[in-house]
Amino acid sequence: MRILLVEDDAVLRGVMLRSLGDAGHRVDVAANAEDADHLWRVQLFDAVLLDLSLPATASETSGLASGLTVLRHARARGDRTPVLVLTARDRTEERIAGLDAGADDYLGKPFDLAEVEARLRALVRRAQGTEDIATLGQLKLDRKARRFAVAGAPLDLPAREFEVLWELMSPPGRTVSKRALSDKLSTFDESLGDNALEAFISRLRKKLVGSGAAIRTLRGIGYLLEAAV
Repeated sequence: MRILLVEDDAVLRGVMLRSLGDAGHRVDVAANAEDADHLWRVQLFDAVLLDLSLPATASETSGLASGLTVLRHARARGDRTPVLVLTARDRTEERIAGLDAGADDYLGKPFDLAEVEARLRALVRRAQGTEDIATLGQLKLDRKARRFAVAGAPLDLPAREFEVLWELMSPPGRTVSKRALSDKLSTFDESLGDNALEAFISRLRKKLVGSGAAIRTLRGIGYLLEAAV
């Protein structure tokens, strides 16, 4: 998944960035409302992790001094990206305010990182209308366990190949553009070019031989995962 992490605490932000990165996610970070609003406007994300208590910046004069306001602005422009709010605020009225502003779920600090990831997966599955298990031929994706298997045997993949195949199988038979795949695998500090993406696709094709699934290129459109013929 490509995730926007909005958190002003540098230590917690670093811990979460490492944890999410180790789980194979691509993460962009913002430490204040102004940066969060900008990133959210210019990039598509699978999910947003949003701290409500953000420091005041120059953006305060334009009404962007809190995570709650950033969320309201996103929903007002029709953005339905799943949002998990993370905050030290534990009063009932503040939880209600976050949900009323458009948050999809809510976790108070301190929290368990494993629970954060589990809730993120649930939110994205709900938004995409996908199930925990997807199969095509003998290829099986267990989203909950974050594992691929072919005929029951684990299919071990490097992180980026894993994310490409995950995207193509969510669900299979759906055309995914090169731009969409590149965006999912890039961050603002590191972009993925067409040549690198094509190399990942080429390696995946070889690893899927005999699985009953194959990646087809639709020239000028993108890729899709379909039953092998």
